[in-house]
Amino acid sequence: MIQSLQNTKVKEWKKLTTKKGRDKSGLFIAEGWHLTEEAIKADAAVEVIVKEGIELPDYLEEATIHFVTEEIALSLAETEHTQGVFTVCRQPSAEFESLKAANILMLDAVQDPGNLGTMIRTADAAGIDAIILGKGTADPYNAKVLRSAQGSHFHLPLIRQDLSSAIEACKELGIPVFGTSLQGAEPYGHTAQQEKFALIVGNEGAGVNPEFLELTDQNLYIPIYGKSESLNVAIAAGILLYHLKKQ
Repeated sequence: MIQSLQNTKVKEWKKLTTKKGRDKSGLFIAEGWHLTEEAIKADAAVEVIVKEGIELPDYLEEATIHFVTEEIALSLAETEHTQGVFTVCRQPSAEFESLKAANILMLDAVQDPGNLGTMIRTADAAGIDAIILGKGTADPYNAKVLRSAQGSHFHLPLIRQDLSSAIEACKELGIPVFGTSLQGAEPYGHTAQQEKFALIVGNEGAGVNPEFLELTDQNLYIPIYGKSESLNVAIAAGILLYHLKKQ
């Protein structure tokens, strides 16, 4: 039972609520029962932190558990109504070149954590093999991203990599690369489903970097039939992934 906010363990856990702490340690902290169960299933959990007085589920029988006071639990919480359970997890390491990936989502400077989390969850649902996080993309282990993705972090590789090198790797593997753009692009409905593909979606305001669009095999756009000037990037990604993915 840990009772002090000054405890060394608590200080270590608090660092994981910051990007700097996560990057330095290679760990992240996930909050809530659902993410804890997903982390345990994926063998990604290092230790579990539980507020005193909470009954433990059977799947935590072999986990390393630390009980803490309500004060400590609240100091770690990123949600308004915390469930009082947190899991310290390992950030998986993977390189795109070593994966047998056929369907890939590439993200160019997607900055909104909610959008990023939604795209991770959507890519997981669509059966995508890997996500490449290009420069300028939000930290995938940010608490809001984790909540939005609902456990999909534990289901597919998330790889931080320069998109130029990722695009080149796709070409070497014979994987066609599709960009998204409003200029010089084809309506997505004109493109057939693909056995393998990579899709690039971009920054919420600026879109995909023109340098990357020059490297693609084809660029696509989603027609707007109403009065809205654009689609949310996560919605657009979902439409295109499900269209391109051959079932």
